[in-house]
Parts: sequence; structure tokens; C-alpha cells
Amino acid sequence: MRKHYIDNLRILCIFLLIPFHTTMMYNTFGEVFYVNGTPTESLTFVNIGVYAWWMTGLFVLAGMSTMYAFSYRTGRQYVKERVFKLFIPLISCLVFVVPMQTYIADRFHNGYQGNYFEHLKIYLTVTDFGGYDGHFTPGHAWFILYLFIISMVTLPILIWYKKREKKIDGSRLTMPILLLLGLPVVLSDDILNVGGKSFAQFGACFLIGYFFLSNEEVLERLEKRSTPLGIAWLVLIIVRCANHAIGGSPEWVDELLYRCLTWIGILAMLGVGKRFLNHDWKFTRHFVKAEFSIYLFHQTVVVLMGYWLIPRVASVYMQYFLIVVLSFIVTYLLYQICRRFKVTRFLFAIKG
Repeated sequence: MRKHYIDNLRILCIFLLIPFHTTMMYNTFGEVFYVNGTPTESLTFVNIGVYAWWMTGLFVLAGMSTMYAFSYRTGRQYVKERVFKLFIPLISCLVFVVPMQTYIADRFHNGYQGNYFEHLKIYLTVTDFGGYDGHFTPGHAWFILYLFIISMVTLPILIWYKKREKKIDGSRLTMPILLLLGLPVVLSDDILNVGGKSFAQFGACFLIGYFFLSNEEVLERLEKRSTPLGIAWLVLIIVRCANHAIGGSPEWVDELLYRCLTWIGILAMLGVGKRFLNHDWKFTRHFVKAEFSIYLFHQTVVVLMGYWLIPRVASVYMQYFLIVVLSFIVTYLLYQICRRFKVTRFLFAIKG
């Protein structure tokens, strides 16, 4: 049986991409983006409150979905599906989508004057993988790259567990144990870290989602505890944003808040999602087909909108509003166009 709350959680996480990446243009923690506007503290709260649990949560959802997928797929079928739904779209994104972001970044930050096609020679050279200097980057496709690698590396243990008769007993996974399960996630973010993205941390999220958080007894327990978990989630977001705004606290305070928010946010997201989002809405049926395309296309659209609007609109908040709204519209239109052609459906793994 399909888990509709997982679909709805994943769709909402994908929808968060556009406001999140738009906010990166205005961040006050000094990180360069493809295009930058005026640093604005209130907008930075989106980054501060969301990132800790959001991307880790997507890897947890991917692990849970993999457990359910193995109920009707063999290992060979799973590998084939990963190639067609992750690897081919990854290559397509690196060839057709990401280069525009580096071109815009080079124009914005470095005053590049050549045209897009001339710039491809710069894109095909490697510096720091950031892309803000115009050179090669995986851009937002890093998530697809990581998910593909983690799926392939962990495949033997996934198949072993699928064939194993004795499964994990969910009745023994009490709330204290579930809270302790977060330790591998929150303590591994510096292991196998490439460009600020940890293979170890996201791999741990994927495996914990697969082995533990896909268990129905565990999910029922999280649903029953969804109110206190949701309150703790909200309080941690508020406290972390306040700590950032006030400033002056030791670095370890923010680190502690970040790590607590990471795991509590994941557990709360699952509990609240199962309680309130376990519905097969028309919205769900429609966007479960569009979500992956929105992921693939959104950031290039956001960067283009920011590049065009920031110099032309005086108000930072109006810039932000227009970038977010127009990016949603254009990204969705790109999906609608691409789903109508067989070649683009293949290149970007668009569901029929």
C-alpha cells in the first residue's frame, strides 16, 4: 500500500527548494550564491530554521521509500530503476540545466561578457566545484549524485536485509532509543564531507530510514508523539533563529542547536506527516509526478529570476516575493512542456 504521507512530505520538501534557494541570495552568514542581493536577516531565518532537518529528512524519506520499493522489486530491478530515475537525469541536469547557473554567476560576480555557448568552455574546467566562479559544479544536482552513490554502495546490505527472515522488532524501538538513533546522523557530518555535504551523514539518514523509520510500529509511535515532537521542532527553530539574530553566543551553542534540530526535526516531520498528511489528495496525485522535475529545473530558474529582478526592483521583500512566485510558475511550465515529449521525459525521468 502506498504511503501517501511520504509522498506529501517529499512534495512539500521539494516545494521548499524555491523559497530556500531564493533566500540564499539574501543570507547574512556570508555565503556566496550564484546571485546575491542585499543581506537581510529576516529572510535568512528561512535558511537557519529549515536546512538542519530538511535535506537530511529527504534522505530519510528516500531510505523509507527504498524499503517499500523492495517489497515488489528485485535487486536487479532496483539498480535499473536507479539508473533511469537518478543517473540519467543527473547527467542531463549537468549538461542542460546547471551550466546556465555558472554562466549567470560569472556574469554577476566577475563581469563575464561572452555568450552562453562560449562560456561552456569555462564550465567544463574544474576549480572548487562551487560554480560561483563560472567553472564546473554539480549545483543542486548534488542531491541526486549523492542519492545514486549511496543507493549503489549500500545495495548489498539492502538486499541482505530484504532476504533476511528476522526483521527489526519495532516494539523495542521506544522513544529513548529512537532519539539515540539520531547520534550517527548528528555526529557524522564531518566524515566524508565534500563541499559541506557529508556522504556519511546522508548515508546514515538513508540507512536509518530504510531499517528503522520505515517500521510501522515506529511510525505509529511517532504519530502518537507528534504533538510534543512538533512543539519541540518549532521551539528549536525559533531558538536557533533567535540565537543567530542576537549573536555573540559561543559557536558550540549554535552547533548544539543545529544537531538537536536535525534529528528532532526529522522525527517530528514523520510524526506530524503521518498524522495529518496521510491522504491521497488530487494535489498529491498530480505533484507526485511533477516533484522530480521541479527539483531538476528550479534552481536555474531561481538564479535567472534573481539576476533579472534584483537590479530592477527596489524593495528586497518585493524582489523575494516576485522571484519565488515567478520561479514556481516558470518551473512548473517547464515541467508541463517537457512531459509532452518522449525525449525530455526520458532525459529527466518524467513520469507518464
